[in-house]
Amino acid sequence: ALLAWCLACLGARPSAQATPAADEVARKVQARYDAVTDFEGQFTQTYEGGVLRTRSTERGTVVIKRPGRMRWVYTDPERKEFVSNGVKVYAYFPADRQVLVSDAPKGADTTPALFLTGQANLTRDFVASAMAVPGAAPGLLGLKLVARKSDPDFEWLAIAVDPVSFQIRHLVALDRQGGQSAFSFTNLKENQRPPDTLFEFRIPKGVDVVNQ
Repeated sequence: ALLAWCLACLGARPSAQATPAADEVARKVQARYDAVTDFEGQFTQTYEGGVLRTRSTERGTVVIKRPGRMRWVYTDPERKEFVSNGVKVYAYFPADRQVLVSDAPKGADTTPALFLTGQANLTRDFVASAMAVPGAAPGLLGLKLVARKSDPDFEWLAIAVDPVSFQIRHLVALDRQGGQSAFSFTNLKENQRPPDTLFEFRIPKGVDVVNQ
């Protein structure tokens, strides 16, 4: 349930660009995010495929604070929230008056969420190769990342980064049911020091709580 909000996209052809090498890009992206304590911005998520062959586009805002804290608020077309304090993940669906509660992913996992929250390492936990990431803006450097330890939920993760700053602008992944999700990030701000209270979810009164 956690990773329904965290990533994926279409398989893409390998990039013909030989330089910089994929391993070098991965090291530079990791080094950049080792120095980032938090980031926030707006996102557009698209999803296509899966068992039901559905297609959707959603938008919202995201705040991530390392290690382990996340807050995704979907505002269009339907409001929903995914909040993690690093211990538990709360998925809130106001229209259904329901909250799903699950354990946050641990360091033994290799999910996309772990990299975003600083709990996974691109060079240690993934094998990187060049990729022309579909949906990414022209000029970005693309990497396909396959977990060294088999991930039960995802086939692969891909990122597209700015070639100068190595900031992630686009993130995609393919799940094992054939679902392809993509996240494009805009208006990104880093090291804004959001309070820890932002990642503490208060369960509204009158909702159904389902522990997973």
